[in-house]
Amino acid sequence: MPECWDGEHDIETPYGMLHVIIRGAPKGNKPAILTYHDVGLNHKLCFNTFFNNEDMQEITKHFVICHVDAPGQQIGASQLPQGYQYPTMDQLAGMLPTVVQHFGFKSIVGIGVGAGAYILAKFALIFPDLVEGLVLLNIDPNGKGWIDWAATKLSGLTSALPDTVLPHLFSQEELMNNTELVQSYRQQINNTINQFNLQLFWNMYNSRRDLEMNRSGTVLNAKTLKCPVMLVVGDNAPAEEGVVECNSKLDPTNTTFLKMADSGGLPQLTQPGKLTEAFKYFLQGMGYMPSASMTRLVRSRTASLTSASSMDGSRSRACTHSDSTEGVGTVTHTMEVSC
Repeated sequence: MPECWDGEHDIETPYGMLHVIIRGAPKGNKPAILTYHDVGLNHKLCFNTFFNNEDMQEITKHFVICHVDAPGQQIGASQLPQGYQYPTMDQLAGMLPTVVQHFGFKSIVGIGVGAGAYILAKFALIFPDLVEGLVLLNIDPNGKGWIDWAATKLSGLTSALPDTVLPHLFSQEELMNNTELVQSYRQQINNTINQFNLQLFWNMYNSRRDLEMNRSGTVLNAKTLKCPVMLVVGDNAPAEEGVVECNSKLDPTNTTFLKMADSGGLPQLTQPGKLTEAFKYFLQGMGYMPSASMTRLVRSRTASLTSASSMDGSRSRACTHSDSTEGVGTVTHTMEVSC
């Protein structure tokens, strides 16, 4: 990949154009870090705070970063034409191999939030050889039922689009307190993202189907993510229930569940330092980062046992029973983070 590819690109895929931003250049045979934002956001609104965090520079100097904006969601995007058929969630995942091939990436480590986490998980299920690891924030593996779908439709008729999307992004406490972050994002969603385009993406996300994955042994011909996965959710975040269920569908030997206290709905915005530390630890487990101490992470409210388990046998985690996996009924690898 030439150095000059650093910057913004529009890439033609089988399902339409995709806006992609490259930062840095490939480092040897290391995977690219590929991000995918949540609905209502774009790569800047979703990830700038996280990637601009001082501690993140220690990671980014070792990897090329590839930010993907969903069709029509980037700042300054033209309005999509009337009658435009927005790609389905499966098709959005199906656009990504073209990106990987275009830039000559061997593989990726994905970081996805909400809708972006769903898309990256779908991508990894369809193209497992292209994905070495996933960090999935606020993932909901379930499609919406008719009642939820109708409630979303009704909300869209009675509220402005940003106010319809905000409860998907932020906790009830944050919305009730109308925090500075909520106020800022209400304004930015309204002013920097084309509302027609956002409505199309929002409608498609709410029309998603269940992610077809189940833990081995739970159903016949069970299929789940093969790569190491770190699930992340804030305490009392709107996605908490969905992330817990996703945890129950993944292989417990290569899944880490990170529940972050006092971080609201978007931990990458409110606790970028702690999330960076956890990400560094995740990459170390894959053999990609120099050894470093996890100074900020405090494991709490868990009865820990030592467990060394990974695809290559080198990974070590806390194997815990935790209130964050209540109802799952199995032992999982769980870290809870307190501030």
